[in-house]
Amino acid sequence: MEAGIVGLPNVGKSTLFNALTSSKQAQSANYPFCTIEPNEGVVSVPDARLERITKLIPPQKVVPAAIKLVDIAGIVKGASEGQGLGNKFLSHIREVDAILQVVRCFEDPDVIHVTGKVNPVSDIETIELELMLADLQGMENALPKADRAAKGGDKDALHRAAVMRRCLEHLNAGQPLRKLQWDSIDAKAVKSFGLMTAKPILYVANVDETDLEGKGPLVQEVREFAAKTGAEVVPVCAKLESEIAELDEADRNEMLSSVGLAEPALGLLARAAYRVLGLQSFFTAGEKEVRAWTVPVGATAPQAAGVIHTDFEKGFIRAEIYSLADLEHYKSEKEIRSAGKLRVEGKDYVMQDGDICHFLVKT
Repeated sequence: MEAGIVGLPNVGKSTLFNALTSSKQAQSANYPFCTIEPNEGVVSVPDARLERITKLIPPQKVVPAAIKLVDIAGIVKGASEGQGLGNKFLSHIREVDAILQVVRCFEDPDVIHVTGKVNPVSDIETIELELMLADLQGMENALPKADRAAKGGDKDALHRAAVMRRCLEHLNAGQPLRKLQWDSIDAKAVKSFGLMTAKPILYVANVDETDLEGKGPLVQEVREFAAKTGAEVVPVCAKLESEIAELDEADRNEMLSSVGLAEPALGLLARAAYRVLGLQSFFTAGEKEVRAWTVPVGATAPQAAGVIHTDFEKGFIRAEIYSLADLEHYKSEKEIRSAGKLRVEGKDYVMQDGDICHFLVKT
C-alpha cells in the first residue's frame, strides 16, 4: 500500500512525514525501516496482534505489514497549471493508492500560513480544486484518442471512452470522482486512468499540543466537511510526534503517557488508511516466521494465498484457519487442532480480519 502525504506549504506535512518515517522510532519500536528516496519511506504497520501471536509461537523472524509513504511537494494555487512544483507533485499523486492530506488546525504567529490566514476547509478546497483541474485536463486530452480507438467497435475501447465521458461530466460539475459509485469493471478502468480525485482520501488535522484529541473548532470544521463525503479525519500533533520520534522506547512511552496518548500517530494513521482503502490483515505463523499480510476486505482464501505467492492462488486446495482468541485460549496450534477448532475452508471462504492461516496448494 502506498500513501501520498499532501498539503499546502507550512502545514506541517514534512514534519509529520519525518516523524512517521524516523529510523530511530522504527528501530526502537522493533519495526524495520528503509529509505527509498529522500522523500519516500517504508514504515511497518504497528499491530499488537503480532506480539500476542509471537508470545505463543516464538519465531526466528517477525514481519509486519508495511506502508510506503511519499512526501509530495507542497501544493500551491495554480499547481495544475505548473505553478510551484505542480508537475512533480501530480506525477507522484497519480502513483499512490490513497491521499493523506495534512491540514493545519493550529494558530502560530511564528509559522506563516501561505494565504495569511488559518482556514483548514479553504486549504482542503484549494487542493481539491487543483486535483480536479488536473484530472479534467487529463481526461480532455485522453478522450480524443479513446474515441479514435472506439471507432473500430472494439468493446473495451468503447467502454473506456464511455467511462471517460462520465468522469468528465462529473468533473465539469465541480465534483471529485471519489464521490461517484462505480461497478467493479468501471472502477478498474478509472484506476487505470490515474485520476487523483478518484483516490480515497484521509484528512490529517495537524493540531497543537493543547488540542491532541482534536476537539477544537478548526478540527470540527474539517470533520463537518469530511462527513459530506464520508471521509475520515485523524487529529495528529506533528510537532509532538517529531519529538517523540527522537526518543528511545522507554522515554517515548513515558512521554506518550504524560500527554495522555496510547501510541504514536503511525498506528492511528495506518489503521485509518486501512479503513479508507478497505484493507485488512491476516497472519501466517510458524517457527521460522510470523508475518502479517494485507488483503482487501472481501478477499477469498485463494486470493489471500495469492498475496503470498501468485502461483498459490491457482494451486489453492484448502486453507486451515484459526483465530487469535483460540490461540490464546488453547496456547498452541497443536491443542487448537486437538480441540477441533482448526477450521478447514475452501475456495469460497471470505477472509476475516486477523485470521491465522496455513494454505495447502498444488505444487
